[in-house]
This record gives sequence, structure tokens and C-alpha cells, in this order.
Amino acid sequence: MLLGLKNVSLRIGNTVLFDGTDFSIEARERVCLVGRNGAGKSTLFRVIAGSQAVDAGEVIRQQGLRVAQLVQDVPPGTAGTVYDVVAEGLGELGRKIAEFHHLSMEAHSEAELEKLGRLQSQIEAQDGWSLESRVQAVITKLDLPADAPFASQSGGLKRRVLLAQALVSEPDILLLDEPTNHLDIPSIAQLEEFLLSFRGALLFISHDRAFVRKLATRVCDLDRGKLSSWQGGYDAYLTGKAEALHAEERQNALFDKKLAQEEVWIRKGVEARRTRSAGRVKALMEMRNTFAQRRNREGTANIVVQEAERSGKLVAELKNVSQSYGGRKIIHNFSTAVIRGDKVGIIGPNGAGKTTLLNIILGKLKPDSGEVREGTKLEIAYFDQLRSPLLDEEKTAIDAIGDGKEFVEIAGTRKHVYTYLQDFLFTPDRARCPVRVLSGGERSRLLLAQLFSRPSNLLVLDEPTNDLDMETLDLLEERLVEYSGTVLMVSHDREFLNNVVTRSLVYEGGGRVGDYVGGYDDWLRQRQHQAPAASPPPKPAAAPSPAPAAAAPASRLNSKDKRELDQLPGRIEKLESEQTRLAAEISAPGFYQQPRENIAKVELALARTQKDLGEAYARWEELEAQR
Repeated sequence: MLLGLKNVSLRIGNTVLFDGTDFSIEARERVCLVGRNGAGKSTLFRVIAGSQAVDAGEVIRQQGLRVAQLVQDVPPGTAGTVYDVVAEGLGELGRKIAEFHHLSMEAHSEAELEKLGRLQSQIEAQDGWSLESRVQAVITKLDLPADAPFASQSGGLKRRVLLAQALVSEPDILLLDEPTNHLDIPSIAQLEEFLLSFRGALLFISHDRAFVRKLATRVCDLDRGKLSSWQGGYDAYLTGKAEALHAEERQNALFDKKLAQEEVWIRKGVEARRTRSAGRVKALMEMRNTFAQRRNREGTANIVVQEAERSGKLVAELKNVSQSYGGRKIIHNFSTAVIRGDKVGIIGPNGAGKTTLLNIILGKLKPDSGEVREGTKLEIAYFDQLRSPLLDEEKTAIDAIGDGKEFVEIAGTRKHVYTYLQDFLFTPDRARCPVRVLSGGERSRLLLAQLFSRPSNLLVLDEPTNDLDMETLDLLEERLVEYSGTVLMVSHDREFLNNVVTRSLVYEGGGRVGDYVGGYDDWLRQRQHQAPAASPPPKPAAAPSPAPAAAAPASRLNSKDKRELDQLPGRIEKLESEQTRLAAEISAPGFYQQPRENIAKVELALARTQKDLGEAYARWEELEAQR
């Protein structure tokens, strides 16, 4: 056992987070921690990391245990280059290694050379060169731009840098709090493969069900201060949790029936009281005490989507639409029609232009070229991925919904604002809190409450699943499937896409947007059965037969471009083989025991090969699109 919690209790304010909680984790386990928003999952991480004391119980750690953590949000004020931030994971010695790294890359004055010499001596004295090699190895494995400023990177890349910072210390236990937040699907898939090869124990919090299914060997559920564990992954957890809740309901029902019978007995007339048993009275008092201390499970969110009058059959039509941004083509000659009742998912990497496509469909942005026709009678409800601008930080949740009114109209029925917010799991105390103190999950639920308090026939959801717990996600899925209006949705949650959308618009590179039937997995299957559009064949195709003279104008390639296109598959195959060989060499045991100049030579060769391969793919896509 690497770490264990024994009979741990912790209360914060009036909330009991842990009530006699037990937990342990073994080497090489991958444990997912699930539970409702606010259940105490992040607090449990702090207890394990040693930054949060407990009120009672025991935390048992293996001697010399190394624990590293990736927090949910990027710490404010994180400065320096990517290399600096990664090396920070090694503490003071890491800062010296980072300083040496920067000085060694610059032109040196005499004073700088003296400083470089002092740093070299200090690093050697602490056997720091092996750690410097470790920093380089982690940066290479996660494909990070070592000398780029950290502050200028995207949210997803910042998360990868902070993951590298946690990994560089080679922890025995790695704690990951919502690691897929702000990552696109390709980055999530890359993270999954990386974590599957991680040699330490992994404890992570995630509401991404596909991610949990891929990684978890065990699922622990934190519910009302108790931690329950299920071996066998996410599906085994779902089955076990349902059975446990059913057994709990039956047990409570039997207890309540017995208590009611005893309450009737104690209130009988004077004659019956003369003969009552003192032991039975004492047992009743104990039952009353047990009932008072029982922590009942909170209700499930009750989401009702208000529907407006039906829109016209055509919601939007795009013909030959193209759009560029900063000189980069993000949509090229795209045509589609969105029909009433469609549930459309927009899929693509970060920065591909998914929100831009949404705005073009909604008529908020005029494309560079092409035609957009809007439907009629549209009542639009928009859920933005940028939560804060939609909520006044100083207003309470009640004001955000009621705007000074006590009642809201929901599906033809007047509801008090408090009652409506309870449907979204807000207690009266939390409903009176200012928005600025609400958690990420509470803000998301508040925005959904705000969104669904207005009638609509077109729902636009930009990253709706961030920060929502699994139960709320399941219910939201059900309501969206039942919704008779039209849904446009951007999401990186693969299971959510699979369960909700009926069509997928997929960014496939070079400005191409594919239109597919079904969700994310349906797209993967259809892509496998098509001639590859976004990646070249592994071997060069045979030279095509000469086309008839009438067909010649269809190709815009000159003879030089055609020869280049014919040669590119072979070049790409060679580059991929070289990339595989170099990656295997770097991953081999003992690689980082070589002289530093040999290590640097191989790492530089891998970086050049990756760059050449990316350029070859991009050129192949460009020529193929022209053809």
C-alpha cells in the first residue's frame, strides 16, 4: 500500500465532507474519484497531498512517498518559459537548471560565463544533470515548446505544461483534478495513451465518462461523507452503485416503517403506558437519534426544457461558405442545411473555428464568401463556453433567475424562484449566495437554469458539459434527446456527443468540414470506410490512367505539383518510420545515461523529423484539395 486513510473525518463549516472515511491506493492502480459537485473530492486530494489537515483519523504514507498534483485551474501568476514551469517541479534545483538552460543558449559576457560556471558546479554537486535530462525527456514526450512563454499558450497547452511539471518529479502517486478540461479530443486521446503507460499510481477526478472508461481500474464514489469502491472500471461502478442505492432505499423504508409503528405505540393511552417496556422506550429514543443523524441523499436535478412555437422547417442553409482568420483558411467551400429537429454536433481541435461556424450558422458573422439563409420563427437560447460574461458576479442566484421577481413561468406553470432553483440542486442557502462564490459546477447549473427558463426552439450549446457532475450530465442528455426543437452543440465530450447528436460536422484539416450521420463513434466508423481525406495512404498509389481530355480542366495541379503529390506518400512513410525509430530509442532504458551531446543529438533529430512530417502532411492536404 502506498497510502491509506483510516477512519478520517473532516468538517468545513457546517458541511461534513468525510465521516469515518477509509481509502487506500496500491502501486500501478488507476483510480477514478467520482461524486457530486461539492462532495469534497478536491478536498480529499489536498488531504492526500498533505496540504489539508483532518479533524480525526489517520493518514498513512509509505516512507519517502512522492505525491504530485495537477490542479483543476491554472495557478494565477505562473510566469517564465515552458521550460521554467516544467523545471519548477524539481524545486530549487529545478530553478537552477532552468537558469543554466537559458544562460547556455545566449551570448555570454564575462560575468555571465562566471555565473554559468557557478551554476554548473552547484548542479553537479547535487547530481543535477540526471534531473536536467529528465526535464528534457518529459518536454519531448509531451511535445511541448520548451522556450515559448508560458503565459502566451492556449488553455489546453498550459494544462499539458502543468502535467509535465507534476511528472518531472517521477511521483509515486499522481493526482489529476479534471485533467481533460480545456482539452480537445485529439489532446484527450494523447493524454489517455500517455497515462496508460505511466508507471506510478494514478488518482484522478473526471466527469468525462469515455476518459474514465479508458483509464480507470477502480472507481471510488464519495457520497455524503462515505467513500465506496468498485473494482473493474466505470461500468462495474454504475451497476454496483445502482444496487447499493436500491438496498439503501429498502433499508430506510423498513426503518421508517418500524419507527412509525413505535411512535404510534408510545402515544397510546394511559393504560398502555403503565405496561410499556423501559427497554422498548430506550430503543425508540435510539431510533429517533439515528433518524435525526441520517444523511439522506440529495434529490436529482429536475431539468425541464421550455419549448417555444415550432420554427420553420429550414433552420439554416449554407452554400459554398468560406472563411479565413489571420490568413488561415478555417472553412473552405462548405455547404449544408440544418433542418428542424436536427441535433448537430460540431467536432474539431481547439482553434479550428468551431465557434466561428456556429456564429455563421446563426447569422452573427458574415462569411468571406458564400451564401447563408436563415430560417423563420427562430427562438434561440445560447449557452456560451465563456461562463462569466453571462453572469453578474455580485448578483445572487435568485436574482440571476428571477431578476427581482418571485415567480418564473416554466412550461405554463408558475414556480417560485426558490423552488425552480431547487430543481437544479440549489439549497436555499446557496441560492442566496453571490455568483462569485459559487463553484464551477454550480455556475454551470445556474446557467442551465437561466437558459431553460426561457422558451426556445433552437438550443445552441458551446461546451455545455464542463464542470457538470455525471448525474446532471445524464439528465441533460435525456432532456436534449426529448427536445423537439433543434440543437447545435460544440463539445469535446465523446460520450455526450454519441448519446445526443444525430449529425456531426467535423473539421478535417485544410478548411474542410465533413458532414456525417450520427455522433463521434459513428464518424470514426464512417471515416474508416472512406478513402482517406485527412491522412495519406501508407504506400504511394499507382499512377492514374490518363484522364479524357474533357476532364482535364477539373484538376488545378501543374505537372510539377502532380509529381510532388505522387512522391509525398513515400516521403511521409519514411518520416513516420524514422519518427517511430527515434521515439523508441529515446524510450529505451539507459538512454539518458549517455553523454549529454548524444542525447541532444537524438532529441534534435526527433524534433526535426516531427516538423518535417507535419509539413509533409500539410503539403499533401493542400495538393489533394487542389486536385
